[in-house]
Amino acid sequence: MPIYLEDRKLVKRLLKGDERAFSQFFDENFSRLYRFALARLSDDPESTREVVQTAMTKALRKMHSYRGESALFTWLCVICRNEMTDWMRRNARYRQHIVLTEDYPDIRAVVESLDAPQGASPESRYRKLEAARLIQVALDRLPPKYGDALEWKYIEGYTVKEIAGRMGLSHEAAQSLLARAKRSFKEIYATLSEPIKNEIEAQQS
Repeated sequence: MPIYLEDRKLVKRLLKGDERAFSQFFDENFSRLYRFALARLSDDPESTREVVQTAMTKALRKMHSYRGESALFTWLCVICRNEMTDWMRRNARYRQHIVLTEDYPDIRAVVESLDAPQGASPESRYRKLEAARLIQVALDRLPPKYGDALEWKYIEGYTVKEIAGRMGLSHEAAQSLLARAKRSFKEIYATLSEPIKNEIEAQQS
């Protein structure tokens, strides 16, 4: 397992109260975490800012628990995901407007196939929203290294070579890991989405 030494060094400086380390931490991570959360909170800037600020604050309080076994940004994303879940529970009236989805070319078709045309019934719109929500649930259930690889490749746009370098793997090993990660994602999503598919088939029969 690779150890993220530069991230660990930054965390040590933060724990010592280094002001420059504090500035570096926010400069390097706040904007990225904001973009990460914005895509999951239906492009709601105000709510996203609230969630990310809270997540960063919680991360600083928990910084002593960071061990460098994953990238610091990945560790922050886990905290941010938890905060998004808490926010949605606190703001249940907004749940119907929140679409948690990913820009995966081979997965996007699943959501688009359920896309409700203008004037469609509330049931059709609900199925589309629920399918998109399940995509995020499936991603969050993946092992951390799979989630890292998929997000770096399909969200942040890293090449396989860059991912291999970040994970301390050969190019071939990184390709293999990405393939396993995609298979795992599809298996989890297929299980989660089975009720939706059954409902659609029942209505079409």
